[in-house]
Amino acid sequence: MLEEKIKQTIIKNELINKNDKIVLGVSGGPDSMSMLHVLNKLKNSMHFEIVVAHINHMIRKEADEETLYVKNYCDKYNIPCFIKKIDILTEASKHKVGTEEEGRKARYNFFEEVRIKIDGNKIATAHNANDNAETVLMNLMRGTGTSGLKGIEYIRNHVIIRPLLECNRNMIEDYCKEEKLNPKYDQSNKENNYTRNKIRNLLIPYIEKEFNPNIIDSLNRLSNIAKQESEYWNKITKNEYNKIIDKELCRKDIIALRIKDFNNLEKVVKSRVILYAIKELLGNNQGIEKIHIEDIIKLCNNNIGNKFLIPNKKVKVLIKDKRIFFIKNAWKKHEHMV
Repeated sequence: MLEEKIKQTIIKNELINKNDKIVLGVSGGPDSMSMLHVLNKLKNSMHFEIVVAHINHMIRKEADEETLYVKNYCDKYNIPCFIKKIDILTEASKHKVGTEEEGRKARYNFFEEVRIKIDGNKIATAHNANDNAETVLMNLMRGTGTSGLKGIEYIRNHVIIRPLLECNRNMIEDYCKEEKLNPKYDQSNKENNYTRNKIRNLLIPYIEKEFNPNIIDSLNRLSNIAKQESEYWNKITKNEYNKIIDKELCRKDIIALRIKDFNNLEKVVKSRVILYAIKELLGNNQGIEKIHIEDIIKLCNNNIGNKFLIPNKKVKVLIKDKRIFFIKNAWKKHEHMV
């Protein structure tokens, strides 16, 4: 059942194509071992290659045992395996961030290193339906807006894929038993030190018991609806953005929009166009919050003289000559450029 579910997820969302070379992020836990086991079975019939990337965070005493477990599995099936040890506690202290954040950054950096090394084109992570439900709940509590309801994406930046996203944790656990995988369990997942663990171990079981035993399915349905609506709005936003962009004034580090056309848009579209323009300029729109968008819209409505805002340290928004200029790293540039 799990194998067929993963195969259908791959086909439906076009996660894997013929001749893809995929780096699998494998920790040794039930999720990643199920992913590895299934993709190893599918690789010949679907014509793709896999290699494994495993990172040892050197935090728990069981870490070396998990590393050996992954290595032995890969040796058994002749799967190339890349292993890295990194002292996450030291690195987190050095960068003044939490261990969870530092660990995530180290994992994805390593996966990307391996992808480049093998000339691969995809990275697969073992996020499942429960992870997605937890993410949706976490985003709701943070007040991230409708975009947060999408949860975890099936594919990100055309590189990172999540083939287990429609498989719940019970299904994965059952598969591990059926296939006698004997995965390793990270006991720190039972500790309620982090928000996600509290949602996983305390909030969701409480909701299942007191309100809705199928809350995981409900949240995943909500997530899929949000994904579909997001795709629709992305098309609308891109279309409106292309109508109002002044390409003659655009450069590598500057995007210019015609302010009159911008002001004629509906407010919900204005907000999305702003985020789209900043993402086009910077590659992402992290750090741009609702208050920044509101301020930019007000600035455009009061189209009087030269006015500017700096929503974050990476972008400046300038109103000048009936245009809205989004300027990358403005303090490093000569402002006579615009």
